[in-house]
Amino acid sequence: MPSANINIRMDTDLKNQFDAFCKEVGLTMTAAFNVFAKKTVAEQRIPFSIGRDVPNTETLEALAEVKKMKADPNYGKRYKDVDAMMKELLSDVQ
Repeated sequence: MPSANINIRMDTDLKNQFDAFCKEVGLTMTAAFNVFAKKTVAEQRIPFSIGRDVPNTETLEALAEVKKMKADPNYGKRYKDVDAMMKELLSDVQ
């Protein structure tokens, strides 16, 4: 079967990382792209989920709290004893 050339533009760092990964698993980048193309055609879909992980409310609140802690070292409770901290943390866990 005759082959065709495809030119792909990508960030140089990404290309280098992808090339290194392919070598680690014993593939060329061409072979990896062919695997992707064959699987896409066989399944008639992109063979992985494309989306953005959206943090839930609890995670967003935790991230905001970490930002506050970084901005103000006096924000939040401090412990000198790990056992006391764990006892308090676990006190409301039944």
